[in-house]
Amino acid sequence: MEPNTTTIALGLHKIRAHIADIAGKAGRQPEAITLLAASKTNPPECLREAFAAGQTIFGENYLQEALVKIEALADLPIEWHFIGPIQSNKTKRIAENFAWVHSVDRKKIADRLSKDRPESSPPLQICLQVNVSGEDSKSGVAPGEILDLAAHVVELPNLKLRGVMAIPELTKATALQRSQFRMVREAYDQLKQAGYDVDTISMGMSEDLDIAIEEGATMVRVGTAIFGPRRYPIPEELAARAR
Repeated sequence: MEPNTTTIALGLHKIRAHIADIAGKAGRQPEAITLLAASKTNPPECLREAFAAGQTIFGENYLQEALVKIEALADLPIEWHFIGPIQSNKTKRIAENFAWVHSVDRKKIADRLSKDRPESSPPLQICLQVNVSGEDSKSGVAPGEILDLAAHVVELPNLKLRGVMAIPELTKATALQRSQFRMVREAYDQLKQAGYDVDTISMGMSEDLDIAIEEGATMVRVGTAIFGPRRYPIPEELAARAR
């Protein structure tokens, strides 16, 4: 690392090294794990710093906030992932502006994303969100319904099914945490065994990265460990520009 490295670049360096260390201990190749920078509440200049440090994949939770950043960073070849809950009235802008959507949990949302995806764009890469904690506050399809949703998604012309995503319960109970990550992996295995061409298990954040990797994550969504503590949401007047 250069001696004048920014705090964000240093955060990226540390988290990449940590991923490599945990992967190695788990008998996995670090290259098999993609780092997605979860950038909600961070302004465009922070993402630009991260990009300068080699990070090209960013995940956003809130559409209005994301659209401001996408416009501000249009000069950079960023791969944008939508990782938040999806409202029906937001599918058009999501389908038009993102390469991946991690949070598909309803057939209606899948239908709208496919319909709204521009024909000039490649298929939208889709992960099915599975609710492994059973929390009412969490989005996601029940594990037992994953095959039914997958069968629907693969028939849609402008979507490409890539795998599963989950946000397990935030808990200090390691055994519970591990069991929920294992349920995500089992949902993925169901898809593989049913013959679906999937390759992505999107799980694990700054707080639970180690167990997620040990249990098979292929994509981890890290925010705080890269950017530091959450910032206040970007100003409303900036979000208004994207409406």
